[in-house]
Amino acid sequence: MKIILKMLLTAIAVVVLAQILPGIRVDGYLTAIFVAIVLGFLRIFVKPIFIFFTLPLTIVTLGLFLFVINAVIILLAGKLVDGFYVSGFWYALLFSLLLSFFQSILYSFLKEKKQYQP
Repeated sequence: MKIILKMLLTAIAVVVLAQILPGIRVDGYLTAIFVAIVLGFLRIFVKPIFIFFTLPLTIVTLGLFLFVINAVIILLAGKLVDGFYVSGFWYALLFSLLLSFFQSILYSFLKEKKQYQP
């Protein structure tokens, strides 16, 4: 249940960011949900492979190359999902940063309160 809620919150963030950023376009809400699902799969399966192969570059740049990997993941999602358009690398980078920021805020509402039990 929590995974579905996270996907829906990510889709909402995608729609909001598409309204804010001029280089990002989402055709509809169903497309935004599909983008959230594709981004989830790309982050699970493709991102670790990219990180493994670019590990020396990531170490040399003190982890800043991970921003580039995130932007490439966004560009790849733009190629895979019809109706989701990213106009360039810099918009993908900015979209990636803002999406991570919005997700951290939205996901903080999902955390369960731990009750103290003596």
